[in-house]
Amino acid sequence: MLEKTTRMNYLYDFYQALLTPKQRSYMSLYYLDDYSLGEIAEEYDVSRQAVYDNIKRTEAMLEEYEEKLLLLQKFQERSKIIARMKELLNEDSSNQALDDMLSELGNLD
Repeated sequence: MLEKTTRMNYLYDFYQALLTPKQRSYMSLYYLDDYSLGEIAEEYDVSRQAVYDNIKRTEAMLEEYEEKLLLLQKFQERSKIIARMKELLNEDSSNQALDDMLSELGNLD
């Protein structure tokens, strides 16, 4: 469950601008603020089932966006490359310019 929550949080970070305000709100409350379905339903005066359906549809949309745009996958690959570059640089720290560029690259994400 934690892995799914982490994935959804990342997908939400990357694609939240593509969601409606209600979808953003439900996802934020559920995944970021750890509200229960019942608490969200009470907040919006809708049924628990309506909240559940909306969240499931939104999760599917986020997965579709990722399937097409691959922003999370590229982020993860870039992070691995940066980590490996840092390891190599730590082994031979003689190039300050490379170290500076690597820091800049890491700060872009």
